[in-house]
Amino acid sequence: MDRFVKRTRPSQKSNSPLALTAGWTNTNKTPERPPTKKRRTDQIRQKSDAEDDDSSAALNSDQKEDLFLADQNRDSPLVRDGKTGSGDAEDGDATETALAAQHHTALEDSLPEVKIDNDITEEYEKLKSSQAEDGEVSAETRLQTRKWVRGQSSIYVDAFNLALDTVLQDEAHLFEEKENCVLENWRALSYEAQYLYVRLFLRKTASWHRLERLKHYSDISDIEKAIESLLEPRALPEGQSVKKSDEEFVAEPGHVFADTFAFADDSASHIKTVEQAAHLLSLDELKTLAKDAKVQGKNKPDLIKAFCRMCSQQSSLMSVGLRRSSTNASMQSLDSTSEEANTEKQDTNRKAHFLDKILAITGPLVRLSESVFKLFERVHLVFYRSTEWTEKSLTTIILAKISRRNFPEYVVCRSANIFPSRRYLLEFENSMRLQFEVDTILEFNGPPGAEGNRKVVERFESIAPRWRELLAEAQKMENTGYEFGEGGYLRRFNAGHAYTRIAHKAAEALGRLHWYQDEYDLLAELLSQQLFHLARRGAWYKRKALVEERYMWELEQPPTTAFSEAQKNLQKKRWRQIALATCETALQDPNCHLIYHYDLQKRLIRLEKQLNIPRRQQHNFDHARLRDPEEHTIEGIQLVHEDAGRGQGSTKTIWLDELDDPDDKGNLMHVSVEEMCLSFYRTQGWKGYHSEGGILRTLFAYLFCDILFIFVPNVFQTAYQTCPLDLHTDAFYPARASEINHRLVEISNGGAVDLIRRVNEQHRERRTCIVGLNWDYEVEDLIQLVSCFESEALAAICKVIAQDYKARGGGVPDLILWRTTHELSDDRKEQSENGKGEVMFVEVKSANDRLSDTQRLWIHVLSAAGVRVVLCNAVAKEVKTID
Repeated sequence: MDRFVKRTRPSQKSNSPLALTAGWTNTNKTPERPPTKKRRTDQIRQKSDAEDDDSSAALNSDQKEDLFLADQNRDSPLVRDGKTGSGDAEDGDATETALAAQHHTALEDSLPEVKIDNDITEEYEKLKSSQAEDGEVSAETRLQTRKWVRGQSSIYVDAFNLALDTVLQDEAHLFEEKENCVLENWRALSYEAQYLYVRLFLRKTASWHRLERLKHYSDISDIEKAIESLLEPRALPEGQSVKKSDEEFVAEPGHVFADTFAFADDSASHIKTVEQAAHLLSLDELKTLAKDAKVQGKNKPDLIKAFCRMCSQQSSLMSVGLRRSSTNASMQSLDSTSEEANTEKQDTNRKAHFLDKILAITGPLVRLSESVFKLFERVHLVFYRSTEWTEKSLTTIILAKISRRNFPEYVVCRSANIFPSRRYLLEFENSMRLQFEVDTILEFNGPPGAEGNRKVVERFESIAPRWRELLAEAQKMENTGYEFGEGGYLRRFNAGHAYTRIAHKAAEALGRLHWYQDEYDLLAELLSQQLFHLARRGAWYKRKALVEERYMWELEQPPTTAFSEAQKNLQKKRWRQIALATCETALQDPNCHLIYHYDLQKRLIRLEKQLNIPRRQQHNFDHARLRDPEEHTIEGIQLVHEDAGRGQGSTKTIWLDELDDPDDKGNLMHVSVEEMCLSFYRTQGWKGYHSEGGILRTLFAYLFCDILFIFVPNVFQTAYQTCPLDLHTDAFYPARASEINHRLVEISNGGAVDLIRRVNEQHRERRTCIVGLNWDYEVEDLIQLVSCFESEALAAICKVIAQDYKARGGGVPDLILWRTTHELSDDRKEQSENGKGEVMFVEVKSANDRLSDTQRLWIHVLSAAGVRVVLCNAVAKEVKTID
């Protein structure tokens, strides 16, 4: 699901694996150079979310239209699996790090960039440490007074408890008696036990941790005592852990509490099989054990399988199917029974022997109890309004408090009505698990195939009745329950939001299975609702029109008889008229994003020609006709490292800048291919930056600053945000449609320069943290750039960003260039309207470099807006080898 957390940047170092996993910026890297008038470079690269832009592949050609290419937002929760595994670094941390890097919460995205390294907590706590106050000091008090005492508190524990305190203060009704009892027992734990639990909470969930590897925490003086405290069994009140009305939403037994609980589990009580224990060994340890047991395997899974097979072998004649023969049946029966008992005993002894041997290697182990862990997951879901978080999420608000940064002024409104009741919370959790399951089938294991698509359809059919109920409930709430437009963001915490996404995936699966009637009916249902996943409406319209044009006429053919040619033509004509009407409806739908308009217009024109509609009644989209990008070729000297591997094409190449000033030693600068091309265009009278999407987001922040921070319920839940929590979701544009459209008209009428000057005067001195805004750009350069833009073109670009801020960050051409009227050539002056200058976007490509779908999409958007776009091919006239 989408994001709900916030980010800040205290300046410290960063090397820790946990910090890198959380997505912190490493300050050991070479710092970025701010843009200068000479070099005009800006390396602020907005990460492109390619999955969010898969829909743009449909813009390549009509040949791809048979595929349902809709947005593939991987916004599903980072579900922590329940498999038994080792918490050691070698057992999958790379995968976990990669997943964590892909996922960010909304609150993280709303915070300023944070630079952090391995020593951030130590330096921070040393800076803020002071004498402890008398009496009990809460996490909130420590945050307010900024007082930390080593061995008594830490940023991790205080952040963890802050989340707990905040949730219980306003939303305690979401937790039942047994859960509240668990949370009370948490409060009674010592600081060291809490610290150990929180640090393990940030690691893999169901992993076993070797006690000897937990002794490196300097905050814990007595690790054995802390572990003993977590392992201690504790009593809970009698009664059911889950009410009967909530049972259907609790799919996993790990969510349910018995009459006793412990915060952690020990290996002696919970590891009972050789297979469970074998997974806890490293590859080297497993190889050594396998050598003693005389088993072989190529890798860890094979070794574990062979080892378990060996432990299950029976050593008697029964293992090869032999039995004693006797003329006496009763004697035979007696011998057989005795032999089986003997074999079972030997088998059990062998397993116990190897189990003891493995546990002797690992030593004592501990893991967090699943039921308690799930409870704290639910607490964090309620606090962060997200099903995923990282170490960064946990400490982010505290770091924001001490960041010494200026934030915009806005109304903070932490709502307590996100989840009306516990039942809604449990259903939302369950919908997230199901959504992740569908994503796993479709995305994480390669192409799903027919069987995978059928599974997705089955998952949807299991929730379809409830999905339709939730749609009706949400519409009723929208009509009667929400008074101030707060439904936009709240709807994302309704199970109907996740179920609608599953329906979207099911429609795609139905298309791949060629079940076009079912797909068509489902697309009609998706379009009939106006509440969930509005950003996907354009993709639904496109696919619906395609199915109507190509397949629906054939589905009406009687099963026993074939259509005559006249009947076929009649049916085709009728469905083409319906497809034409679908395209017209889509183009009039305010929630059908601009990026889909070109494909819809193209299909509409083709359908009108096929239907022989009189030319005077046909639509004319000449004003939006796309132009092919110009192609330029720039030659330069490419540098190749002597030790570069043969046949390994690098996406980043090094070039000599022959057109720029040399360095202090008189040597030509080594630059990227984009900077080399930028120098060439500078000699042609252009000014510009290598910024990719950075400068467009900066302009958007200037032009929509006040709208970004206008009051919308529920989207400002802390005082340290650089943007509303819904900016990276499809709820942003509809919630502010009126204000955004008025601003677009103002920009179209030439008001952009005044808007930039106003925001610059209000915020530059304070360098206010506003999402996307880089204060290193000189304001006069931005004003000059905006003055060269056609006003309608700038408004069109801003609308695309506003409609899908998250997805439209990637794919923007590498260079943005402009030149004023007096710098234009004579032929360009004649083409320039209203005495404006000229703006040009340049996508730079070196050898073996191709356009991605997101880049093609931006080229289409810019061309449709009337902006000049160039595809620049960098060719090496000479290749030099360097050390």
